[in-house]
Amino acid sequence: MNKKREMFMRLLLTVLTLSLIWGCSNAGSTVREQEVEEHTTQEGGLYENGLYVLGSERLDISFYAHYSYYSMPSWGSDPASKWIRDQFNIHVTPISSDGKARQKLQKMIAGNHLPNIVWGDRGSDLEQMREAGLLVPLDAYIDKYPNLKHWAGDKILELLRSSDGHIYYFPNYYTNRPYGNSGYVINKKIYRELGFPPLETTEDLYHYLQMVKESYPNVIPFETGQTKEGHGIDQLFSAFKEENLGFTRLYAVTEGDRMSSIYKDEAFRESAVYVARLMREGLIPTDAMTQTEDQIAEKLMLGRVAVYASANPMINAMVGDAELRKVNPDDGYMFIEPIYKQGLDRTKIYPGTYNILGWNVASITTSARNPEAIFAMLDWMTGPEGSAVQMWGPPGPAGYWNGFLDDGITPNFTARYGTDPKGLAEIQAISGDLIWVGNTVYLDKTKSEFEQTLPEEQQNWSTYWQQKITWKSQGDATEFINVQPAPNSEEGQIMSYLREIWLDARRDALFGKSDEEVLSILDDAHRASMEAGFQQYLNDITTRWQDNVKVLNNK
Repeated sequence: MNKKREMFMRLLLTVLTLSLIWGCSNAGSTVREQEVEEHTTQEGGLYENGLYVLGSERLDISFYAHYSYYSMPSWGSDPASKWIRDQFNIHVTPISSDGKARQKLQKMIAGNHLPNIVWGDRGSDLEQMREAGLLVPLDAYIDKYPNLKHWAGDKILELLRSSDGHIYYFPNYYTNRPYGNSGYVINKKIYRELGFPPLETTEDLYHYLQMVKESYPNVIPFETGQTKEGHGIDQLFSAFKEENLGFTRLYAVTEGDRMSSIYKDEAFRESAVYVARLMREGLIPTDAMTQTEDQIAEKLMLGRVAVYASANPMINAMVGDAELRKVNPDDGYMFIEPIYKQGLDRTKIYPGTYNILGWNVASITTSARNPEAIFAMLDWMTGPEGSAVQMWGPPGPAGYWNGFLDDGITPNFTARYGTDPKGLAEIQAISGDLIWVGNTVYLDKTKSEFEQTLPEEQQNWSTYWQQKITWKSQGDATEFINVQPAPNSEEGQIMSYLREIWLDARRDALFGKSDEEVLSILDDAHRASMEAGFQQYLNDITTRWQDNVKVLNNK
């Protein structure tokens, strides 16, 4: 099948999918706004002062994470979600993507079997649902319930507002300050035994990985995590360019006031050659594209990783650190400053980015029997009590916090917080995957202020390294939010095809047998992208990017 015919078939499939979406949509924004008032006036003790009371009835919620790699922990099996379940009679049932998120979502839409919550990126798939009238507008709830409106503020809420004037997305990890966990973690024991060699530049890293391979044949020199999602190799891309804000998700980079092809970007080409070199020389695991999070976590707990780079190495490394330090307190893992190419300004190297809207969003679908009840749960989760329970476990004198101080906001942390880091790490390793509407400002401010009162050896591992390394090395990418075109637009269809070209090129380049082959793969991907309408897409996202710049500059 030639490329033009193949693209036509993709366009046809999308049109059919949209038809199914519209056909099964039997509730729109107007209906849901009416239901807000109907639920508010219900009797029977479910509402108090016009607000839904969590725990007044059993609340069953179906939850779908729109990620091929995400697997929701069993609700109620960890201390935090068990407390929420028992305290409020909330029961969350996960719906698995089965490793094929996009196909799974389309199947649920076509079959009119939507989950109550869809949690995912603020991207084309959720926008497609919004345009089809499958998501509930949240404006009325935001005005009624206290937490999101207070902690997010007007600027963030306005950035979330859709073209029809409504807000449909509840943000996760929204903030007004730098945050993030992207970066590089190293095995302290291996680094110590190899004599603390320099580990700053890309050349330093290459030589260090060679030393590891020679001295520790059973150790992975450079663990990338789930490379199919860009983890590890995106961090290495950041090392070759100052103020690189992670444009692999757009297949483009900035060039002045324009967006241009990533395949022609010299820094990206250099990083692709570097990564392929690591793979050819056995310094990256050969199953980097297929390994699971469980496999990565196991390697870290066994100490079989020398360097680990990822979009979020914190979760797995935190548990691994606690496990290794049980044997020797001097062992474990530590973050290092971002790796950079010699000659660049290290202070302008960003292995990860943040934006004030945070990471992803939770949306309530029209399948929800009582969307206000679900919003009430999410609003509680993003408030002080919900945040504290999810981050530090259930309250109580035997826990890590016991109620709040006089301000009603700051947790009253117990002595266990500083003396049992392993137990806290175990709680957070699970509950971290259940934080769907994280309140970054509250969590970061609360824990960092308390941690600074503790001796260094008692400080939480993740909080310590966030303050010391990761928060300082993330770039602000707020101006690039929501620049992807709508899925049912011509540019959106082009982007869908560009994505397949990108995924194939990234995989093939990783296993390139020579520098020349890697560059040839990138050149071929550029040509194929241009034939698919790349320039039209680049023009479109450039316009959206510049519109964001004007909003953020109040122009």
